[in-house]
Amino acid sequence: MAWHKRLETWAKLALALLASLLFWRPGRRRSPGTPLPHPRKVLLVRPDNRVGEALLTTPLMRTLKAHLQPPPEVHVLVHAKVARVLQGHPDADAVLAFDRRMLWLGPLAPGIRALRRQGYDVVVDCANWSAPSVTSAIVARMAGPKAVVIGPGIWPVSRLQSVSVPARPDTRHEAVQRTHLLTPLTKGVVAQGLSFREPVLGEAFRDYLATFAARGSRRAVINPGGRLGERRIPAEAFAAAARELISLGYSPVVTWGPGEEALARSVLSGAPGAEMAPPTSIDELGALMRTAGLTICNNTGPMHLSVAVGAPTLAFFLRIDMERWGHAVAPHRMVDLTPIVDGASGAGLEQRVAGEVRSFVSERVSLTG
Repeated sequence: MAWHKRLETWAKLALALLASLLFWRPGRRRSPGTPLPHPRKVLLVRPDNRVGEALLTTPLMRTLKAHLQPPPEVHVLVHAKVARVLQGHPDADAVLAFDRRMLWLGPLAPGIRALRRQGYDVVVDCANWSAPSVTSAIVARMAGPKAVVIGPGIWPVSRLQSVSVPARPDTRHEAVQRTHLLTPLTKGVVAQGLSFREPVLGEAFRDYLATFAARGSRRAVINPGGRLGERRIPAEAFAAAARELISLGYSPVVTWGPGEEALARSVLSGAPGAEMAPPTSIDELGALMRTAGLTICNNTGPMHLSVAVGAPTLAFFLRIDMERWGHAVAPHRMVDLTPIVDGASGAGLEQRVAGEVRSFVSERVSLTG
């Protein structure tokens, strides 16, 4: 770790310790196993700017609505860039864009004052156990001055909590670990699986999707993009996936996000017969994936979206923990290509990807007839 990053980390830890002293109140800390009162209004806090992180809060929302009776009012505080991901979700009564203005004022900051007026009974810091998320922990504590604050039991942010939840020792799967945060409220019962709202579509995009049925061909979405270039498999590998799909009777549709049009065209150039998708919003992309019924992608936000809308998803991982971030449950398949890309210098990558596509499609056909 570079020295300036190490310095930043120590500064954040010191801030967490200082905040725990400033916000300490007698009686806030709950002993392990102490029954918690039934909440009337719950705030989930995850001010991260990644689409996947927003979608990873959806199992928590479902847990609160399905496993607490009567269900509480559920508010979700997220980064302003991803509020659009959760807006309109049936399990969220309110989606709040995190207001960072003058956050240094603490409880007097405009965004924090608005949260404190809500009178939350429970605030859940939806961070993870891998590293302390200081901003999220401090915001969670400030948002609920009289609330029970629940969060991951990791030092020093645990000092800001009323109830600290230890990580599950039997899994690294991030979605499962996140819902585990709610077990003090639900007595261990949690919902599983990501979810998304019913996509909101304009007439033009509905007409575009209608052409899928009119042409009578099977479709598959290929999304070759990703936020971090070093974690994307090469365009040539996705072109190999597209060629394999074509040989199996599918018509691949290559989707792309902002700044990824050239990447999509590179895939198309290596797979004659594949087609370019139009520009899409997150609702349109989700609807396209659901309608096609098959997605091939990197480990990225669109992977989580595809899983959330229920499209069978074949995702390729590169230089990241697949067990933690993947969704290796039917009807999805996760494949770690790091050994081929890094260990074998990419030799055999296109053949491996084509083989995974062929196997995945065959498996889907055998299950659906």
